[in-house]
Amino acid sequence: MTAEPRRAVLGQNQYGKAETRVVRITRNGSTHHLKDLNVSVSLSGNMDDVHLTGANTHVLTTDATKNTVFAFAKEHGIASAEEFGIRLARHFVGSQEPIGSALIRVEEYAWDRIEAPDAGGARHSFVRAGRETRTAEVRYDGEEWEVVSGLEGLVVLNSTDSEFHGYVKDRYTTLPETRDRVLATQVNARWRHGSTDADWDASWARARDHLLHAFAGTYSYSLQQTLYAMGTRVVEHLPEVEEIRLSLPNKHHFLVDLEPFGLKNDNEVYYAADRPYGLIEATVLREGARQRIPVHPARP
Repeated sequence: MTAEPRRAVLGQNQYGKAETRVVRITRNGSTHHLKDLNVSVSLSGNMDDVHLTGANTHVLTTDATKNTVFAFAKEHGIASAEEFGIRLARHFVGSQEPIGSALIRVEEYAWDRIEAPDAGGARHSFVRAGRETRTAEVRYDGEEWEVVSGLEGLVVLNSTDSEFHGYVKDRYTTLPETRDRVLATQVNARWRHGSTDADWDASWARARDHLLHAFAGTYSYSLQQTLYAMGTRVVEHLPEVEEIRLSLPNKHHFLVDLEPFGLKNDNEVYYAADRPYGLIEATVLREGARQRIPVHPARP
């Protein structure tokens, strides 16, 4: 007897406008200030009908979400990535009854001011900073908030004070042990705040500083140990942070064999390999906190 096929049912769903690039210039006389954001909006709620029947009566268009980003940049300005995300999330959930929750993801691109003596005192020239990208994720369901700050692409390197030895060896192990190596990584970090009451710019800057200080100040026997030291320092020094998730690709630097050229390589010349790479990831929590940052965040 053939079993009746099971019918399909609709699961979790969301929609929105991804990667709206908005640049806000604030003009204060001859001194200008620049904010450069990439904003993604994801909305969910009472949206079954649009999937099941094609009825659009509960749908706020993604074009409208894009326009809201631009309008809010004009009407409210952009104080910080987190503040802007909170303002948008509150608006979407509070103004549209079918929308039950909003997730706002923000990437902020840094620009440095060009201080040019020939500019006659004008301060309106900038150069794109070639450093990490600041990130923020804001989730709001009408009652509870979740604000996750972060950064991506913060490249750091220790030229010494790193060892790696004593690991498991099997028939496929070829990596030699070392008592002095280059330790380099690209820090990708997200940290969750316990509330929405924060000085977002100052808090983000302090977290970044603590990540850097822990990386530089840890005599490392493994990248895992360094990761834990970095996460621990952020949690212990920033009371507003409940957890931090770190993803650290190991940017391997291998000593170049210079013997064929009659040269001795005394830990001076390295080959920087971009792939494959070791990937070290972990979450560090404040004692008693519940892990809420996803291991693999979904993109809008």
